[in-house]
Amino acid sequence: MSTDPVTPAASAAVVSPRRPAGPIRSLGRFLLAGLYFFLARVMARHGAVGLVSEDWAPLVEQAMLVFLLLLGYAGFGFVLDGQLKPISQQGLRLRASVSEWWSEIGLGVVSGWTIALCCVIPIILTGGIAIHFSLTRISFAWLMADAAYFALATLAMQVAFRGYPFQCMIAAIGELPATLMMAVLYGILFAWLPGASHASMAVNIALGLLLSMAYLRTRALWLPWGLQFGWVASRALFFGLPVNGIASHSPVVQGEAMAPVWITGREFGLDGSWIAFAVILLAMPFIYRATSDMNFRFNAPVLEPGGIPVDLDAAARRQHEAATRAEGPEVKPLVQILPASSSAPLPLATDLDGPRD
Repeated sequence: MSTDPVTPAASAAVVSPRRPAGPIRSLGRFLLAGLYFFLARVMARHGAVGLVSEDWAPLVEQAMLVFLLLLGYAGFGFVLDGQLKPISQQGLRLRASVSEWWSEIGLGVVSGWTIALCCVIPIILTGGIAIHFSLTRISFAWLMADAAYFALATLAMQVAFRGYPFQCMIAAIGELPATLMMAVLYGILFAWLPGASHASMAVNIALGLLLSMAYLRTRALWLPWGLQFGWVASRALFFGLPVNGIASHSPVVQGEAMAPVWITGREFGLDGSWIAFAVILLAMPFIYRATSDMNFRFNAPVLEPGGIPVDLDAAARRQHEAATRAEGPEVKPLVQILPASSSAPLPLATDLDGPRD
């Protein structure tokens, strides 16, 4: 056995996790993440224009935006917060099985499709939708490209509004205030689009609340991503309706709604209709109820270590020495026993009293 001396600096392993940032630092990191979001959008837009043709630029732009957001926020989480798995901690957590992962995304897609269908049915009942089909091979090819575009665009929005920035805001002001604030910022972001109105801002704020609730119930982006994808892609790809004022997303189906503005949103689409605002609000309790099991599994309290310094090498060495110590013979204590009798005569009582007169 080696008896080389080991210095404490080399042997002591201190188990002390990084302390969470305070509200001020968390707010500063949120602002930094927000600035990076706009910078990443500019970089993705210019990069896509320089790489591909105009037809493919939107798809490549969204792919680059997702990559830049994931990479940048992972860097922030690793450097500023000491996250060991920064991609996973943004909300892209792997589930126990692939089927569980697909079921979570599928629940979101079905929920988004149902919300869109509930908004389309009043249009059909009050005026109808004039639909034109283009059933060519190239149209279906572009339909797949548009589906990939919506998948990437909605993922980018989830990473930006429900990922690292949202977590920083929760650390700064709490879950409920952070949810309200991010929903308002989400509505303001889309309020600058051409054709936006008060109704469109209200719809996007309500949608932001719904998506944030879906994230908080599952602690992952899969459900809100699927929900937003189902809400957006179903309107554009299956009904040919405008999305945020853009009506050229579906090359196969082109639709024109013929109903009052408060139901259709006209050129801006259902994102600017009051009926969509009402349907999204009504969908909140259903999403809350549908995520009861996931909330029970994924919102269990996490036990955080107390950060007490522990010398792991010294503890292991003491355990090893206690296990390998040789057992010696039992040593009994010595007991001195006086003799029972003595040859010397015992003193008499008269002797003890002293001489008498």
